[in-house]
Amino acid sequence: MSAGGSDLSWQTQKTDGGTIFVGSGGSRDSSAGRGVPQVTVAVEHYNRMVRVLERGVPVKVALDIRARFHDEPATLNGFNIIAELPGTDLRDQIVLIGGHFDSHHGGTGATDNATGVAQMMEALRILKTVGAQPRRTIRIALWGAEENGLLGSRAYVQQHIAVRDSATQQLVRKAEYERHSVYFNSDNGTGRVVGIWMQSNDAMLPICQQWIEPLKDLGVTVLGPRSVASTDHSSFDNVGIPAFQFMVDRLEYNSRTHHSNMDVVDRVQPNDLKQAATVAATFAYLAAMRDEKLPRKPVAQGGRGPGDR
Repeated sequence: MSAGGSDLSWQTQKTDGGTIFVGSGGSRDSSAGRGVPQVTVAVEHYNRMVRVLERGVPVKVALDIRARFHDEPATLNGFNIIAELPGTDLRDQIVLIGGHFDSHHGGTGATDNATGVAQMMEALRILKTVGAQPRRTIRIALWGAEENGLLGSRAYVQQHIAVRDSATQQLVRKAEYERHSVYFNSDNGTGRVVGIWMQSNDAMLPICQQWIEPLKDLGVTVLGPRSVASTDHSSFDNVGIPAFQFMVDRLEYNSRTHHSNMDVVDRVQPNDLKQAATVAATFAYLAAMRDEKLPRKPVAQGGRGPGDR
């Protein structure tokens, strides 16, 4: 069963051209079993009911919704894939790049998130091929079970970086908290990188302005100030590690491929993906070569825990 197997019920929405978006109605966390099953009526069925009602004929609809959880082996979605390019004089410090390795059940996950995985793998391959010798270690992480609630990246953060005290919600830092300089994430489809979301980290603005200057001929021009969520960089941002999501040209991601049966390899744009990998390699290398770690935002001592979506 795919990561979507944790849902209470499936929702499907059929659009034009045979695209079917497949959603979810719950998760396998503490709220499991408490939600109301949800159904999205396909356009053809809805329009038929409207036509019947317009003729004054009462409509009766019968729904048969059956939902249950299946026990899954911990090894099915319970793993992350880690590799790294060792650093030199600052090798104990880590520049982390990554994306989620699991996918939704509607298609094969080509744009969500095989393209993000491929982008980050290619970024590391580029650096290795050109003989780069970064000062900090550049580590790649391909996360499991993002679609279940960022479980892979949350587990990494909780095991290595920080946790919240269950009683006080105070942040308890772990041994590797100070070793991690930054995390760069890719999880928004197959388009070219046009910039990066700054995650409300104002101190990063002049740094990123300098970094994108040589990338403008590749179309990298935008530094979006706001915070974005709902993917793996949130696990790090919530505990104070600088963490950023690349801003990409969405193309047909929201309208066609995201969590749909159209999320297959023929939707991937190879040239855009090459550009994205080049940008990711550049950001990772520049972060690894700085004298100082990247600036951090103040972290709240209560409230959200690591990786809350």
